[in-house]
Amino acid sequence: MDRTRFASALSTTTDSAQAVEEAVRELLEGLEGARPDLVTVFVSHHHGGALEGLGPRLARETGAAAVVGCTGESIIGGSREVEHEPALALWAARLPETRVRTFTVQAVPGEDALAFSTLPPVEDRERASLLLLADPFTFPMDEYLKVLNAELPGVPAVGGMASGGTGPGQNLLITEEGVVEAGALGVVLEGEVEVRSVVSQGCRPVGRPWVVTDSNGNEVRKLGGKPALDVLMQTVGEMDEDDRHLFQRAPFLGLAIDPSRSEFGRGDFLVRGLLGLNPPERSFFVADVPRRGMTVQFLVRDAASAGEDLVQLVTTQGGGELADLADPREAGALIFSCNGRGTRMFDGPDHDIACVRSALRADVPVAGFFAAGEIGPVGGANFLHGFTASVFVFRPRSA
Repeated sequence: MDRTRFASALSTTTDSAQAVEEAVRELLEGLEGARPDLVTVFVSHHHGGALEGLGPRLARETGAAAVVGCTGESIIGGSREVEHEPALALWAARLPETRVRTFTVQAVPGEDALAFSTLPPVEDRERASLLLLADPFTFPMDEYLKVLNAELPGVPAVGGMASGGTGPGQNLLITEEGVVEAGALGVVLEGEVEVRSVVSQGCRPVGRPWVVTDSNGNEVRKLGGKPALDVLMQTVGEMDEDDRHLFQRAPFLGLAIDPSRSEFGRGDFLVRGLLGLNPPERSFFVADVPRRGMTVQFLVRDAASAGEDLVQLVTTQGGGELADLADPREAGALIFSCNGRGTRMFDGPDHDIACVRSALRADVPVAGFFAAGEIGPVGGANFLHGFTASVFVFRPRSA
């Protein structure tokens, strides 16, 4: 019987031709003769000279009809996070009774606002998931996700913004036909593969929740009927020294997704940064548009909280029971970590991949990259995040 099957490979060889050869060989050995339906590739800019023909070569040598990938500042594969050094990670999936369709998207001027060249070709929303990759300089992913939330409600999208480049045209998207220098590309998965999404925002609350009672766009004017800046300063004053230092270095506000809740836990807030203060108006600005009546709470992020959050969410939402599979290669995972994480945030290397592997409790094939923005659902709607780890866990639906 045809089985769901996953495999991954990582090469840190500096020679591009040799790196591709090594990674493809390891990938095919992991598949044990199965032809993959999907191959993903994440590659550092060190291999720039080989990128033009990389997608077609992978399609030719693996037999995959669909190849998607992108360049990344740092690459994740196996049990490693290879930061700022040459790396090529491949990940393949054999997905019987599952439709796999790729698509590309460009932002185009509309009559009244920005429009998009296409929507994902989804037919069965109940069994569909999306993988999205995009160039941060040429594609407004925030706006596209708003369209997806409206047109395809309930369909989870996970992925990341290509990284490592410093301007348009420097981050490349990879397909079986070649490279794409702008826009976005994606994969629709529908059928017998179950895809679970996990977004670890890595924050913990400080103070107490407040209701927005006056706002204007991204300006929060009043919380609980009090001037918002006064509430902010009161909350900071009540923090202990360690939390005050964390908040002053990187202040965050959590926006409650479900307005009907009165108690909140992990995953109940959409994390957004504070952009600035408006002392004359006793207000502050946030990187979103909080609505009146929305519950919010101030948040801090530290390495310990981020690690704990990732392990707990992957365990509870990603399927820690994967250890019960007869073969761990019947499952797989893709991970998209912020390029502000890694050794920039944690004391040692390989933090996020170690957390994911520990939480899944199975040696499943894993790959990914450090993104310039991470895509994933919170509270049933898809968002673009920062400083998060967004994880896609694949397994047979019947398992």
